[in-house]
Parts: sequence; structure tokens; C-alpha cells
Amino acid sequence: MGTGELGTFLRARRAGRTPEDAGVRYSGRRRVPGLRREEVAVLAGVNADYYTRLEQGRETRPSPQVLDALCRALDLDPDSREHLYRLAGATPDGAPAPVRRTVSPELRQLMDGYSNTPAFVLDRVLDVLATNTLADALFSPFRAVGNLARMTFLDPAARRFYARWDWTAQATVANLRVAAGFDAQDSGLRDLVAELGEGSALFRELWETHQVRGKTREPKHLVHPDVGPLTLTYQAFDVRSVPGQQLIIYHAEPATPSSRALALLSSLHATERRTRTADGDLSGV
Repeated sequence: MGTGELGTFLRARRAGRTPEDAGVRYSGRRRVPGLRREEVAVLAGVNADYYTRLEQGRETRPSPQVLDALCRALDLDPDSREHLYRLAGATPDGAPAPVRRTVSPELRQLMDGYSNTPAFVLDRVLDVLATNTLADALFSPFRAVGNLARMTFLDPAARRFYARWDWTAQATVANLRVAAGFDAQDSGLRDLVAELGEGSALFRELWETHQVRGKTREPKHLVHPDVGPLTLTYQAFDVRSVPGQQLIIYHAEPATPSSRALALLSSLHATERRTRTADGDLSGV
């Protein structure tokens, strides 16, 4: 990722917008799968040369009016619109503040209070900063619980754990693109993207689509080796005292097979912890 993130994003979204979707009339064969630069410029009501400079990185600070027009021309959803504004430096917050990697004792205490549901804290690049006991049990099939993107693409357990692995992979990459909008030069994000790109051809392909999506609250369809299928909804809460951190809480609908499976998982994990304590082995807890 370099200084041309704005232009790269515009090119990717232009390539994904068909003339038919945009209501653009044309004749003859087309050399590009999506819209032409000139067509985006017409739809947005901007000069074609100016739009070309945006894509080429020679113009990096479009006005809010131009950004609004581009959002309409490219039919950007709210997450993608916010991402475009951040890439153009048009957000009111200015330079992004570094995300703290420590979780406050008060937040940890709150998480531990959710004894019947998994809870964990993420930062923008999907690093798992803290977990409660049931989240540890839920993610136990993975070799390590460190970063959700790394777990999704590089750990073989992911394809068995996520019943909709393909959808999860797309959503995970779209979440990471949100982080790039806050700080494309973040060394941790650059290193993570390089690692994932080296280890997964699909990640490289999805990353180049520049799809952007925040947390959607769509149900999670999981398969845990100890208790079987789980369908969990979730809520994501911004940690107001630490911008960039999110508290994620999973929830099973009461009186459903998933709620019973989650209760069984909690019981099994508690029994395992007691056994390890009795044996004097708490490694990995």
C-alpha cells in the first residue's frame, strides 16, 4: 500500500460498476469490464481530465462535493463512502490516532461478567486483544487466537469452523480495507497484508477488489468440533475511551440448539480447566 490508495480504490470500484447498472448507453465492443473514466466523470459531473488525475494520484484532495458526486456515480454503500472520504483526507478527525493494544481492567471485568456468551475485543486490523472464558472455548480449534484474518486464511481449522468460509473470507478482507482507510501506512497492517498475500492466493484476489464493509451483524454459522453447529448473532460496540477498539459479543437465541450447544461448550471448557488446575497445568489458558 502506497500513497495512491485513493486512485487505486477509484479504479477498482469503477471496474466493478457495469454500464448496465449505471444506466450508461453504449454501442460496439468494450475493452474494459466496468465503466470508462470518461463515463464516471460524466456521471459525477466532473471534468474527465480531473477524474483521470484522481485515479493517477496526481490529485489527492477532492472537495466534499466531488466526493459526494463520485459516491453517487460509483453507487458506493455507506461503508465504502466513509472509506473514500478517509482516503481523501476529508474526515473531520484529521490524522488517525494510534490504536492502543492494551485493554483496560474495567473492560476485562465487564467481559468476564458475560459467562454465558463469548466476548472479545478487536482492534481495526482484527487483532484479538482480549477474550473471556467462553470465547477461549469457542476459538479453541485454532492453533492460536491472535488475529481473525490470519486465523481465517492461514489456519486449516478455519474451513471447518466457518460453515460459510467463502463469505467469511470476503467479509474479513472487507473489514481490513476499512482499517486501510484509517491509516494505509500502518506498518502492522502492511505486514499483515503482505503475510496474508504470500500465504493465500484468494486473499490477494479479494484484497485487489477494494470491497469495504464494516461489521454487518449477520449471523455467524460456526461448527465447533466439540458441540457441533452453532448459529450466533453478535453486537459490536465501539470502546469510546479507546478509539479503534471494539467489543464483540456473540449471542445464541434462547431455547435453541445453538444455545444448548453453547451451554455445553461452556461446561466442557470449565471441566477441562478444573482438570488442568488439579494436574497443576494451566499452560495455554
